[in-house]
Amino acid sequence: MSKATAPVAQPFPGEPPVTPALVREHKLNDREYAEILDMLGRTPTLTELGVFSALWSEHCSYKHTRPVLKTFPTEGPQVLQGPGENAGVLRLPDGWAVAFKIESHNHPSAVEPYQGAATGVGGILRDVFTMGARPVAVLNSLRFGPLDDARNRYLFGGVVKGVGDYGNCVGVPTLGGEVTFAPGYSGNPLVNAMCVGILRADDLITARAHGVGNILMSVGARTGRDGIHGASFASEDLSAESEARRPQVQVGDPFTEKLLLEASLELITSGTIVAIQDMGAAGLTSSSAEMAARGGVGVELDTSRVPLREAGMTPYEILLSESQERMLLVVEPHRIGEVEAICAKWELAGTVIGRVTDDGLFRVIHEGRTVVAIPGERLVNGVPMYYPDAIESPEAVARRAGTPAIAARVDAGAALPLLLDDPTIASKRWVYDQYDSTVQANTVLGPGGDAGVIAVDGSRFGIAVSVDCPNRYVALDPYEGGKMTVAEAARNVACTGAVPLGITNCLNFGNPDKPDMFFQFKEAVRGMGDACRAFDTPVTGGNVSLYNESPTGAIDPTPTVGMVGLLDDVTTRVPSAFQQPGDLVAVVGTTRGHLGGSMYWWLVRDFLGGPPPPCDLDAERCLQRFLVAASRGRLLRSAHDCADGGLAVALAEAAIGGPYANATMGAGVHLARPDNIGIDAMLYGEDGARAVLSFDPGSVDGLRALAAEHGVPFAVVGNVGPANGELRITVGTEVLTWATADLRQAYFDAIPRRMAA
Repeated sequence: MSKATAPVAQPFPGEPPVTPALVREHKLNDREYAEILDMLGRTPTLTELGVFSALWSEHCSYKHTRPVLKTFPTEGPQVLQGPGENAGVLRLPDGWAVAFKIESHNHPSAVEPYQGAATGVGGILRDVFTMGARPVAVLNSLRFGPLDDARNRYLFGGVVKGVGDYGNCVGVPTLGGEVTFAPGYSGNPLVNAMCVGILRADDLITARAHGVGNILMSVGARTGRDGIHGASFASEDLSAESEARRPQVQVGDPFTEKLLLEASLELITSGTIVAIQDMGAAGLTSSSAEMAARGGVGVELDTSRVPLREAGMTPYEILLSESQERMLLVVEPHRIGEVEAICAKWELAGTVIGRVTDDGLFRVIHEGRTVVAIPGERLVNGVPMYYPDAIESPEAVARRAGTPAIAARVDAGAALPLLLDDPTIASKRWVYDQYDSTVQANTVLGPGGDAGVIAVDGSRFGIAVSVDCPNRYVALDPYEGGKMTVAEAARNVACTGAVPLGITNCLNFGNPDKPDMFFQFKEAVRGMGDACRAFDTPVTGGNVSLYNESPTGAIDPTPTVGMVGLLDDVTTRVPSAFQQPGDLVAVVGTTRGHLGGSMYWWLVRDFLGGPPPPCDLDAERCLQRFLVAASRGRLLRSAHDCADGGLAVALAEAAIGGPYANATMGAGVHLARPDNIGIDAMLYGEDGARAVLSFDPGSVDGLRALAAEHGVPFAVVGNVGPANGELRITVGTEVLTWATADLRQAYFDAIPRRMAA
């Protein structure tokens, strides 16, 4: 629409005029405001300025990252719905499909950890069930500063309780996750929530408004003043003033969410509605504008008809509120009564608040006055794109080239208990004991292993899910770290016997206007894309979270990956811990002793640097296929990947058993050591493409032949010992022993002991 024909909107009574200071307050720069003036051919109203501020925020528009994200592979025969919708969807056997997505709620959790985390879970649940999928699993990736700091303990405790309370009340099992502690997250914790849902492929629905004359209805909670400007808050650095943004954190109600979930799924499966969209970031504004833009239509909203829980709210507040548990529906006029009846069945109100139009405008009326009139497609897709410089910092180059200056604080034997006692490696049972991991009764492998596995009702197959990000590697070499992020997630899924199918990602980085930060982002995306192409695991969607900086500096670049895999027969799933005395133990893959970026160097030699282990995509792919084939052949009793802490930690974790094991297992292992690899590198190097296996001795020939077929190095190194025995590792001529009961205590008590401080 040209400037000459652009419709005029009227300020709402009492609104101040738009001034340069007000524009800056809404986080719009001179270039963006000039684009707005050109688009409208006039000065915007305050309400219109608020709309632009929300939809043109980094959180909603991806104005720094969209060109880079387009380099991801997003297609494949398994992809039913790729990026651009609420969640990605992959095909499964027998007419089923899986919807999944991961998103961040970092800044809200930094100032209000309980509600920030709880509403993050609520939002990701809605993203999945708006696709027509019933949520069957929640996962999370959490990062905090060290637990010797009281505020970090407060944030950690509040986030975990918020995640657990919300998921438990809705009745969705928490199936897995990861928690990492590092100094860079002290000022800016990360809270990434993932949801997985199952649907019949024929029930897939999208958030695409169409049908001129169709009706817009709101369903769910009433609209309040919580969460206003939440999207713009998520698009700026944290500072000393961020605590004042606490009122912009949404407040969740999981019991309303449960009702909304059931009502939404009934509306979708009954064919009663045309489209559905969660009112998430930027609330009613983003849900309505984005639905219209996808469908190439306009929308007209009457904010005076929106059900409110606070009197006197202005259209500005109504449009930008991020009150939780709300949905926007597109409904054919003759079906309004059916929608209202289904909503009433679930004790919810369905309210007509607008209509689909043919003029392409995003129009808002309040009490008969047009307060917003913006060309809709340009509002959503017309945000100026930015192409920042991407230059690696000299400090990063030097750090990658460095080596430890301090000798090891302990010998190789004492290093293992030290590593197992570190909260990043230690058991996260303190966390997932607060989550219900068995509700819905389909959990086959729960938290504490390599990946969670759920059965699909009425089918033989199952779904394996994992989240991963080796942030230390990404910080040292974003490209190799990006590859390894995808590889670790795929390796975890494959260890259960599942074929990796696809990923969602949550890309957490610092300020994109800083060349070194944007270099990290571009290189990590490049590495992740190369890994996804190598593994045939397309990217189906996700989230970018930038401006993760505080006065103490930027976070480690943290591109978290959520991986979904298919287990053809759920009865063949493979756990991670040793199962039976007398079984043989094998190591698959090649040990080269890479210590750069390792937990060993960090904890034992006080050094985080050096080149991280290179990610051999061919070797990773071969290992995945071998693990899947071995599971299908029922040749394995356990499989556990080597990651943080290397081979020694993987062996110890397999021996000390799962969180609820009645006893530990002993193990005796002999590792041949090449002359050029020291004992510390042999035990604690973090080379990729490796796993520790246990199996019945009668399976050894079949496994050896299968490994040769897939080109995977395979070495029988020992056997599983008696219950409550010792872990004995012989490296060359050196023999190291530990009582597995002592290792288990260190591993499981590390976080509870610190949280009790």
